[in-house]
Amino acid sequence: MSSPTGARATNPLNSSPGAGAGAAGTAPGAATGPTGGQAPLAPPPDARPADPAEPPGSQEPDDPAERARPAERARPGEPSEPGGPSGPSGRGERGEASDPGELSDPGDPAEPGEHATARRYEPDAGASPAKAPARSGGTFRSLRIRNYRLFATGQSVSNIGTWMQRIAQDWLVLSLTGSPTAVGITTALQFLPMLLFGLWGGVIADRYPKRRILLITQAFMGLLAVLLAVLTFSDTVRVWHVYLIALALGMATVVDNPTRQAFVVEMVGPADLPNAVSLNSANFQMGRLVGPAVAGVLISAVGIGWAFTVNAVSFLAVLCGLLAMRAGELRPSPRAARSRGQLREGLRYVAARPELVWPIVLVFFVGTFGLNFPVILAAFASEVFHTDAGGFGLLNTAMAAGSLLGALLAARRSTTRLRLVVGAALVFGLIEMAAAAAPNYLVFAIMMIPTGLAGITFNTAANATVQLGSDPVMRGRVMGLYMLVFLGGTPIGSPLVGWISERFGPRVGLLFGGLVAALAAAVVAVLLARIGNLRLRVELRPRRGRPLVSLVPRAAAAVAPEVAGTPAAADPVVPGSTDPAAHSTAEPAVDSTRRSATRY
Repeated sequence: MSSPTGARATNPLNSSPGAGAGAAGTAPGAATGPTGGQAPLAPPPDARPADPAEPPGSQEPDDPAERARPAERARPGEPSEPGGPSGPSGRGERGEASDPGELSDPGDPAEPGEHATARRYEPDAGASPAKAPARSGGTFRSLRIRNYRLFATGQSVSNIGTWMQRIAQDWLVLSLTGSPTAVGITTALQFLPMLLFGLWGGVIADRYPKRRILLITQAFMGLLAVLLAVLTFSDTVRVWHVYLIALALGMATVVDNPTRQAFVVEMVGPADLPNAVSLNSANFQMGRLVGPAVAGVLISAVGIGWAFTVNAVSFLAVLCGLLAMRAGELRPSPRAARSRGQLREGLRYVAARPELVWPIVLVFFVGTFGLNFPVILAAFASEVFHTDAGGFGLLNTAMAAGSLLGALLAARRSTTRLRLVVGAALVFGLIEMAAAAAPNYLVFAIMMIPTGLAGITFNTAANATVQLGSDPVMRGRVMGLYMLVFLGGTPIGSPLVGWISERFGPRVGLLFGGLVAALAAAVVAVLLARIGNLRLRVELRPRRGRPLVSLVPRAAAAVAPEVAGTPAAADPVVPGSTDPAAHSTAEPAVDSTRRSATRY
């Protein structure tokens, strides 16, 4: 299935998740009680605004009785996992961290001055009445659902074709020009539309039936593969032909990707969404495992044109699967009405939620600078190790093997944590830097396995965190922004890494990408720790049941003066706030520390 996930073909971070529903008239993320009303956890009308040092949504009500009930986060029937559903109505699916070391963020009440309609969303029409945070049933439980099974079957065929075309396209451009920079330009053109129009793709996904949109975009992508095959077979193909086709594919991707990401929850429901996302990644990586190897053999044996032909035919499997679905078994999300300001509303919605902001920030740096494997692997194969198309294909296959393993491991996880997103990004960057120093082809190929594993772990965790933290009616726009950041940075990163590889060598290009990814993860980790008043704990003597490295609240001594009665500084007045509580003094710093530590 050619898509941004598929189109960014040679990077290991590809997949999708999600669902978080906000109740109409209540803040998205507010837990709901058995009657569908607002639960006691929702901030009362006179709750004071958050401290400036706290993320949105981290404040507690001023009522001491409310603060005295921290255990209510774990009331029976309510989840503690981020993105877990709550209440019989299925609304308020964002949960809170269950221990002080959990880097996860809950939903937040409306902020002063926030757009009024940004909080009034209908509950997910497809949400089950009493959803659990994660449904048991094994690694492949989502395949029990007929519509998803059809979708996954079509993908399993089309993904092989997509990877074959990705390899063939890169090799074709390299053969026509002999320049890694030209390969980077091709990749950049394919993702330039996402940078320019990605947010509008999310708006379209929110407005129209998603299955109908996918039928149109997938058919168009298949026709582009036919055109490229005809040009190649007729020996009239020029590099500018490939540039234009890559640009057209990118235009289709603008709409296809956020739509396809958001369509998953309509097939399986929020409870099985993390599992389905991981299986999508496993399916995609299986195609990546087979496609490059087959493409390498096919190109060497009969020519590049046949790889494009196979991809064109593979789109039929996707189209047939979509047409065979039972519409009555889908769980359509509420469609956004046509109105002005929907883009601004989507951006405002994301900006008010740290649980969405932090993963998207990491996705930008990792996706833009660390995931330029179409450029890097081609350069390593041809210039560093002097191998042919078969060797190039095997490098992609090795990375796919690690990605497939990572996706299957992710499918067994029932929850996602922000700390997993940060940790996976850090590990990915470090492994990428180590791979840059590989002394020979064999070592480099082996290093691609853990690179793929860390990459897919980061992608599935980030994607699931963002989707599960999004209201259904906003999910298309949220995923449009997510994919804009993930793929839209490619027009910046690919030419830059291609130029670095051509000017200083492929090893320096790979080292640069890994360094940026690792530094970004480290900076985000430090910021989250400071916001949550946490510190890093390293266990030199491992104890059973305790991780070697963890984030814990700072020592109580750090807040001893406040405990002893030292007065805390008054809260500043929140601009635009009319709440008298905004002028009151703050709670003791120890309480603020407890709240922050619990959330991060």
